Amino acid sequence: MVTIRMARGGSKKRPFYSIVVTDSRKPRDSGYIERLGFFNPRATGQEVRLELKQDRIDHWLKEGAQLSTRVNTLLKESAKAEAAA
Repeated sequence: MVTIRMARGGSKKRPFYSIVVTDSRKPRDSGYIERLGFFNPRATGQEVRLELKQDRIDHWLKEGAQLSTRVNTLLKESAKAEAAA
């Protein structure tokens, strides 16, 4: 099954997550099919906290990809931010 989930990057105590499409059987940080954006939980000031390629996410959802719980929460947060802007 294909899953849209986060892959961890960054250094120790400074996480940075890529939002990727991958096979659900693969380990968290192994290879992926496509990178759909990123999430920086430690963003401050002018740094971008969340960036998503919404058109590609919609494409993969139509193909049958499943969202992880955290990515689903981030998508809802992104939709709220766009509605408020």
